[in-house]
Amino acid sequence: QVQLVESGGGLVQAGGSLRLSCEASGRTAGSNTMAWFRQAPGKERELVAAISWSGLSTFYADSVDGRFTVSRDTTKNTVYLQMNSLKPVDTAVYFCASAAAPWLGATLHLEGAYAYWGQGTQVTVSS
Repeated sequence: QVQLVESGGGLVQAGGSLRLSCEASGRTAGSNTMAWFRQAPGKERELVAAISWSGLSTFYADSVDGRFTVSRDTTKNTVYLQMNSLKPVDTAVYFCASAAAPWLGATLHLEGAYAYWGQGTQVTVSS
């Protein structure tokens, strides 16, 4: 089993920044794809960003490309999401997820491809 714990959420004004962290513990051996999803009230959960085991491959949703940056530190079993120029539409619960593959590629968007999920952290952006 792998446990994922997110942190770093909070309340920020539009235009501000936050950095989310997701630390993995437990049976963390093996390469994996790590991703950030978010779910706004009344909406479906959506993929925001993802990063391969090597860190060489990344994905960003069009809505966050150029504003968010995903990174990882495999020595700390931690993945980060740097969020800049935040907008009220970014308000959501943010979840990290782990998939047992170095890079999911075409199946990045499939929630079923991820074996482990964190409990989520709330991000609220005020206008």
